[in-house]
Amino acid sequence: MPNSSQRQTMANAIRALAMDAVQAANSGHPGMPMGMADAATALFCDHMKFDAASPDWPDRDRFVLSAGHGSMLIYALLHLTGYQDMTIEEIRNFRQLGARTAGHPEFGHADGIETTTGPLGQGIANAVGMAMAERHLAARYGDDLVDHHTYVIAGDGCLMEGVSHEAASMAGHMKLGRLIVLFDDNSISIDGSTDLTTSDDTVSRFEAYGWQVLGCDGHDMDAVSAAISAAKGDDRPSLICCKTIIGLGAPNKQGTSGVHGAPLGDAEIALARENLGWTHPAFEIPADILGAWRSVGATGASARKAWQDRHAASQHRAAFDAAMKNDFDQPVAAAVLAWKEALASTPQKLATRVASQKAIEAILPVCPTLFGGSADLTGSNNTRVAAHSIFDHENYAGTYIHYGVREHGMAAAMNGIALHGGATPYGGTFMVFADYCRPSIRLSALMGQRVIYVMTHDSIGLGEDGPTHQPVEHLAALRAIPNLLTFRPGDAVETAEAWQTALEAKTTPSILALSRQGLAQFRSGDMTENKTAKGGYIAVDCDGPRQITLIASGSEVGIVIAAQKTLAERGIQAAVVSMPCLDLFAMQDARYRSDVLGTAPRIAVEAGLRQSWDWLLRDNDSFIGMRGFGASAPIDDLYTHFGITAAAVVAAATSQIA
Repeated sequence: MPNSSQRQTMANAIRALAMDAVQAANSGHPGMPMGMADAATALFCDHMKFDAASPDWPDRDRFVLSAGHGSMLIYALLHLTGYQDMTIEEIRNFRQLGARTAGHPEFGHADGIETTTGPLGQGIANAVGMAMAERHLAARYGDDLVDHHTYVIAGDGCLMEGVSHEAASMAGHMKLGRLIVLFDDNSISIDGSTDLTTSDDTVSRFEAYGWQVLGCDGHDMDAVSAAISAAKGDDRPSLICCKTIIGLGAPNKQGTSGVHGAPLGDAEIALARENLGWTHPAFEIPADILGAWRSVGATGASARKAWQDRHAASQHRAAFDAAMKNDFDQPVAAAVLAWKEALASTPQKLATRVASQKAIEAILPVCPTLFGGSADLTGSNNTRVAAHSIFDHENYAGTYIHYGVREHGMAAAMNGIALHGGATPYGGTFMVFADYCRPSIRLSALMGQRVIYVMTHDSIGLGEDGPTHQPVEHLAALRAIPNLLTFRPGDAVETAEAWQTALEAKTTPSILALSRQGLAQFRSGDMTENKTAKGGYIAVDCDGPRQITLIASGSEVGIVIAAQKTLAERGIQAAVVSMPCLDLFAMQDARYRSDVLGTAPRIAVEAGLRQSWDWLLRDNDSFIGMRGFGASAPIDDLYTHFGITAAAVVAAATSQIA
């Protein structure tokens, strides 16, 4: 291993790349990478189990830069340790269009970036999910295949964000001892000293969560390494408070907020080079220092080879490989079809939250990676089935997680579980609390992660709990997120199909918006086709030339079917289009959409706001739904009060074709 003098120069290489790249981009955050360069060097040289030549090795340690604004820290580490796609040209092109080196680390842009960070607190919460997945897979497939740590670098801002409180509490309760967080304790935020805004006792806070808390000089690499060793020897998650100086090396700006988020400037960089003894031109790393770093990047090759030997001999190899591939589409499709055929034989009126539970019962036996949970609403979300066992520190092999009242922490942890690989997470809460999850839902979509959000009590149909719990704007808000599938199934058949489609969407998260109230089954007959996968389809056609098209989602499909019958009695031919997923319908070709929607006047009906429907409603078409918040009352009274009834649909249709 490198001696102390060489290690210091290795750390200074990180500082040099950080200040040079930020200066070249005239944008970025040099302070954190310069302040944490020593701690990161100690971590990577002494502890990180990885092989830069095999970045997808399943049993590698995970490294999460929760303080994602300091992205040049991870980019420098990836380049220096020899990740092939992180070239010096990528470093030179920091923050430029098309570069792998985005302003904040983005999953999928480069090998070694385990998650997208930047929104503070998300990374540490993702890491909790990764640590959960590690323990879960180890319990199921053995320590000879799964035995690694999750390391995090987090700053003051990460620990201030509310999601970090939820995540840290969860990690302590679950005794996730493979999670080690290096806290960049530099006492500086954008506005200035952190004492402007916080007087928390961080040590006591994390000890109260059940964490081991250690402290060290973040610029003493031996002390940092010793603290990490102590953390690895404890069965609790660990927080290592690394006391650092932000921007260390820049003589006039270090230790100030001025070095947080702006280039140092040519004059200060020149002084920093002199101060650090770094005499090399911008972006130039001496061969001996680069060689030392490349040796660090190759050190894990022997551990990877040993793992490959264990993998080849393991009795769990086939099951483990199947879990990591995580493609159970064929058995899931068969299980869903069998359940749909049972429904065709014996139709059921079910709340779609109950229908979801029955779909899970059908799917879980053939999809062993399904990893469920709820934010303290298991009985209301109907997310647990008899085959589940509870995941906790006494049974990491369990397949159901009690997340507690931590919706944001749950969503962020599910991202981490999905990113880790080997499990497909789903979690439940009330639809209205999608707002608590939204930052993590957005990141699920941005990262292309298959995370399934089971959101029940999806409208004013939940009744007496009133407008605080009745989502009206949420469907429109969720449909506005790119690469997110928002399903609102109208009966038990569509619910099963929504589950199948969500599981088949390998690079897209899904929302299942489910009803509290019972919904009559309208699908029958041949169940071979997954019609929900097309987003919308003709659920009930008319007998003659179409005069009006009635479009609805979820619980309102039953309302428009009732309206269709009344219209038929009056000699008006109406077709009913069920629209369980507007997002998927928009992806169909123009001919299919035209065939479904027709040319007749259209009425869309949904117990939510109109906004997300406007793209398929023309000037003379109409919408029946909510215009404001709901109210507290029994469900039938609410639908009548807000005019979302079959009679209202009939009146609108009659008026529209007059």
